[in-house]
Amino acid sequence: MRSSFIVLLLWLGSTLAWTQEGMLHAEFRREGERASDACKDFSFKTVPACAIELFTDHPLHIAAGSMPAQNGFGLGGAFVADKNTKNWRLTWDVDAVGSTNESWRAGGYMKLIHTPSEPVVVIVPVIPQPGGAEPKKPEKRRPINLVHPYTVFNLYAQTISLNKLNFFGLGNDSTLTGTSVFGTTQTIVGGNVIKPVYEWQAISKLKLALLGEMNGRFVSVRSYNGQSFPSIETIYTNATAPGLSSQPGFVQLGEGFRIEPVFADHFQLNYTGNFQEFFAPSDSTYSFLRWTADLNHIFYLYGYTKTGPKNTDANGPDECGPLTEKCPEVSHSRNLNGSIGVRLLLSESITSATSAVPFYFQQTLGGADINGGMALGSYQDYRFRAPNLLLLQESFEHSVWGPFGFKFMTDQGRVALTRSDLGFDHLRHSYAAGLTLRAGGFPMVSLMFAWGGPEGHHNIFNMNSSLLGGSSRPALD
Repeated sequence: MRSSFIVLLLWLGSTLAWTQEGMLHAEFRREGERASDACKDFSFKTVPACAIELFTDHPLHIAAGSMPAQNGFGLGGAFVADKNTKNWRLTWDVDAVGSTNESWRAGGYMKLIHTPSEPVVVIVPVIPQPGGAEPKKPEKRRPINLVHPYTVFNLYAQTISLNKLNFFGLGNDSTLTGTSVFGTTQTIVGGNVIKPVYEWQAISKLKLALLGEMNGRFVSVRSYNGQSFPSIETIYTNATAPGLSSQPGFVQLGEGFRIEPVFADHFQLNYTGNFQEFFAPSDSTYSFLRWTADLNHIFYLYGYTKTGPKNTDANGPDECGPLTEKCPEVSHSRNLNGSIGVRLLLSESITSATSAVPFYFQQTLGGADINGGMALGSYQDYRFRAPNLLLLQESFEHSVWGPFGFKFMTDQGRVALTRSDLGFDHLRHSYAAGLTLRAGGFPMVSLMFAWGGPEGHHNIFNMNSSLLGGSSRPALD
C-alpha cells in the first residue's frame, strides 16, 4: 500500500509537469528570482522574509508542521500548481513530510472551484424629484437573496503512518495504570463538496453552505516497539479495544451544513453540523453512525472586517491564497486585534446491538488529538477516548507585538461509552496560556502551558500542518 501510493503521487507530479512544462518552467524561474532577492543578504532583518519565501512560495516550497501528538515535527516538500478556465479554477497540491520518529505523511489534493460570472446587479431606476430638482442617479444594489457563486469540490488521496499513539483504555474513568502505545497507518481516498446556497445581508452577513463527503478509509494497527510503555496488545483485547484484532476497510459518507452569520461587524457564529455513516462491507461488526454539532461563538474586539478569518475553502493546504498573489508580508500580518471565543462541541455515535465503534475512530480529549486540536491540555495526549464526547471551551486571544499574540484557554469536557452517560456532570477541566505566531502565510504556531487537572501540567507546541489561509486536510477520526 505504501509503495503503490508513493508511485501514484510521483505519477501525478510527473503528469502535471509534463502537461504544464512551459508554464512550470517560467514559474520556477520566477520563484528562484524571488528567493534570491529575499535571501541574498543574510542579516537578522532579512531572516523572516527569507523564511516566508522558502516556506510559502510556489510552485515548490518547504513543507513543515507538527505531526499528530507524540509523533514529532514533520519536514518535507510541497508542489503547488493551478489552472484557470472560464468557469473553473483548478489547483493541485502534492506534499510529503517525515518526522524524527520515522512517522510520515504523503498526499495529493485537488480543488475544483466553480467561478461563474458575477451575480446580476439590481439597478434602482431614476426617481424624479419634486420642484424640478435634479433626479437622483441610478443606484446599484446587490439582491438580498443571493446564491453564493463559489462551489468547491475537493479530491484527495492521503496516507499517514504514525509510530506512537497513546491508549489508556476507554471511558471517562480510565486511569494512567492502563497506559499503552500503538502504531497505525491510515489511507484516505475520496472527496467532498462545499456548496454555498444562501447569503443574506439585510441584517447580518449570513452564509449557509451544504456539506457532503465520500471517503474510503483503510486503517492498520501495529505494535509499538519502544521500551518506555507496553504495546497495546499486551494489555488490551478486542473486547476492551474494539477493532484491535482486525481492521476492515470502510466506506464513509457524510452530510452536513455550515452557517456563519456576523452581527454588527463584531459577533460571529460559526455553526457546523455533520452526520456520518461508517460502513465496513467485509465486517458489519464495526459499522456505526455518528453525528456532530460544533458551535463556535466569536466576539472580535476590533471588528470582523479587521481581524476576522479569511475564507480558506478555495485554498489548498499548501496555499496561503490564490497563486497569482503573494502571501501576506510578516509586517502586515498581525496588527492590533483580539477575540473572545466560546465553543460547544457535542458528538455521539450510534451502533446496533451487535456492532461497536473501532477504538481508532473514537474521538479523544486530553492534550492534543489526532487532528492536532487541543482540548483538556493539562492531561496527556489522547488521554480520554470513547464513542461519545462533550467539550466546552472558552478562549481569549490578543496581539502582543507584530505577528506574536497571547492566548488563554479554559476547557471542560468528558467522554462517555454510551450516549445516555453523556452530560454536564463529572466534567474534567483544564487551563492553558501561551504565545501564538501568525506571520504572513507561515503556518500558525502555538506554544502553550496547560495546568489545572489532577494529573499535572503539560507543555504543548504545535505548528499547523497547513499554511495560514490554507484549508485543512481530511480528518483522521
